[in-house]
Amino acid sequence: MKPKRHIRLALLAVLTLFSFGGCAGEAPHPAPRFPWENWLDWERLVNWDTLMVDGRARTFNVHLPPQYEEGADTFPLVIGLHGLGGSAVQFDRHYHFSGKADREGFVAVYPNGVRSDGRFGIRTWNAGTCCDFAMRENVDDVRFISELIDRLLESYRIDPKRVYVTGMSNGGMLTYRLAAEIPQKIAAIAPVSCTMVFDPPADQPRPVPIIHLHSVLDEIIPYNGGTNSLGYHFPPVDSILNVWAARNGCLPDPQVTEGAGYTVKQWVDELDCPFMVHYLTEDGGHSWPGGEQVRPGAAPPSAAINGNELIWGFFQRFHLP
Repeated sequence: MKPKRHIRLALLAVLTLFSFGGCAGEAPHPAPRFPWENWLDWERLVNWDTLMVDGRARTFNVHLPPQYEEGADTFPLVIGLHGLGGSAVQFDRHYHFSGKADREGFVAVYPNGVRSDGRFGIRTWNAGTCCDFAMRENVDDVRFISELIDRLLESYRIDPKRVYVTGMSNGGMLTYRLAAEIPQKIAAIAPVSCTMVFDPPADQPRPVPIIHLHSVLDEIIPYNGGTNSLGYHFPPVDSILNVWAARNGCLPDPQVTEGAGYTVKQWVDELDCPFMVHYLTEDGGHSWPGGEQVRPGAAPPSAAINGNELIWGFFQRFHLP
């Protein structure tokens, strides 16, 4: 990926809105460890792994925890999807997900969305009615992630029953689409600061556990829905979660508890197991809870909850049958 060195006001507006919100036959290389003072400069030094999908060279980076070299066990896999205008390196740098992978012992993989054909090459995902280039070109990002999972299972000691996906903003939107279209490959999803922007198939072949993190102060993807200043319309988050509660066979009325600066809703199954969990914070904004503020002027992250801790704690409870 080329570094983006010149930013005009239009690009700043887009990034403010969404705050980043090898060869096919070779085994991917583990992600290199770089200092992160300027992640845009470091991106050009990454030895991206490549997967050809629909004639496009799709790139991704693999981070192996230290435990991977210590034995022959299989490992969980967490795929992290960046937001509009972000990238694989940006996701790792601002949300510190590789550090969590090292401490907990899971493989973290960071794919890149397609670059636009404009001057700045902003990366996006096709999650339905959002966003931008990937949406307009009808890029098949579901196929990309599905084939990426297959490639990783072939190349690494990954437990196929413990494959999880999380995403920020536009990347979080894609997690909902993945849960609807390839639920047989994904044990659970964790959308952050997003909503669902496509009409899922009527039938849900298997229930998919969900943990959704959001801030009531999010002005980019408003919690109560609406049209933002770029003209994107988003449905209310509560309505999407109710749709998924029905798709997942959960009891219709969530259990609600209050924390210090946040509210938790839990939808349980017939065994009273919290199958869907939603954290709504009173602080933060369009940002990753517990992460970094991605740039001056961007929404600060919530200090009431830690996204990485909550997401990994939730993922650990679920696996594919």
